[in-house]
Amino acid sequence: MSAVARLRERFAADPSRKLKLVGATGQLGYGIPAASLGEALRRQPDMLGADMGSTDIGPTFLGNGQMATSAEQTKKDLAALLKGARSLDIPLVIGSAGSAGAGPHLDATLAMVREIAREEGLKFRLAVIRSDMPRDVVKAAVRAGDMRSLGLLAELTEVEVDAASALVGQAGTEAFVRALEQDPDVIIAGRACDTGIYACIPQMLGFPLGPVMHMAKIIECASLCCDPGGRDPILAVLDRDGFVLESMNPDRRATPMSVAAHSLYEQADPNEIIEPEGIANVFAAQYEAVDERRTRVSGAVWHPASQMTVKLEGATRVGERAVLLAGSADPRFIAGAKELTEQVKGVVQNLVCGPGEAPDYTLNFRLYGLDAVYNWPEPPANPPREIFVMAEVIADTTERAMTVAKSTKQYLLHHGFPGRLSTSGNLAFPFTPPELVAGTAYRFSAYHVMAVDDPAPLFPVNVEDV
Repeated sequence: MSAVARLRERFAADPSRKLKLVGATGQLGYGIPAASLGEALRRQPDMLGADMGSTDIGPTFLGNGQMATSAEQTKKDLAALLKGARSLDIPLVIGSAGSAGAGPHLDATLAMVREIAREEGLKFRLAVIRSDMPRDVVKAAVRAGDMRSLGLLAELTEVEVDAASALVGQAGTEAFVRALEQDPDVIIAGRACDTGIYACIPQMLGFPLGPVMHMAKIIECASLCCDPGGRDPILAVLDRDGFVLESMNPDRRATPMSVAAHSLYEQADPNEIIEPEGIANVFAAQYEAVDERRTRVSGAVWHPASQMTVKLEGATRVGERAVLLAGSADPRFIAGAKELTEQVKGVVQNLVCGPGEAPDYTLNFRLYGLDAVYNWPEPPANPPREIFVMAEVIADTTERAMTVAKSTKQYLLHHGFPGRLSTSGNLAFPFTPPELVAGTAYRFSAYHVMAVDDPAPLFPVNVEDV
């Protein structure tokens, strides 16, 4: 009998029992504190879960098919969770495999899982959810007007769909529930909603979806909801009316204030947690201290969606990137840095392009200490005593990008300006060479919501015995 089948049997025998869920880490592959994970396992939870991906890492890893985390640490984290879950014979659920959740990321994660199983002598039933979107389906939705943009991207076009290096959709709780129907021990999904990892088992067991989705949204970040926040595993004890949160690190406290604040995490509307299948409204949620380290949460209400949706994420190659890293402590250079860098752009174009030729690259400066993080409307009242200068070049080839970066270095280093005290150089370099190849650059080309009648065909589930 599988871990999921045993869990279902236990709750059939006692429907009033509480469900204990562990959010093992906010993003698998960056390390899981061993002591905290050990404490979580000692609590005899009913499931282990872990999110493995995010768009926080930008579009590059989706585009190039590589993991954002190191292979060494990722395998170590996977092994810890696999061994822990199998030692207790409880389900392990992992979402957004391999950082971005596309086919290459999922396949690399599965290869690690199979390798760990061989090395550790583990046997289990594995359900796999794939999230790569069929481009013909997406283009049909574009033509039908069943697509809307999120954020600043323009409306999606069929040209953009075809040009994307990778195109995934976020599987919702529905896909995880279908995987549970196959009675697995372990579920590993491609790109997926974080909440689906933790909401699927409670939904299968009939818990009310309002508190379930509220809980899932919080524990997918592990102990980040605590004071002080951190990445230690967190335990949620769920009943039919709400849930109690406790970090597995005794130095972290889940307080009413810290938990309520985290309920706002990544939400455009502080009162709503929007999911493919509906909305959890937390306006009337209550946060009550159980003791100095635990908080009970209740009151969220679930509203099913009238139209099912799938969030799409696509990445498209822009070009090859090179960067120049430098700094300056010259107050005269700092005062005129914006004007100087614009002047150098013109100088470089005249040098690396033929007469009358438009630049076949982009060159942008970021002046850390002035406006690299945020485009401030006014200059600082007191200019910083030193700044960091980063020039980014994107061109069609690495060689072309480095050509521009090297010329930029030389002419920014010696560019003349009024009041300059020395001709020996305007810049300091942290190391040599200060020009570095930064790999292929990608942009998000799809960050849209697609209306669907039935998401199930888009997220197929396959089962294997490992």
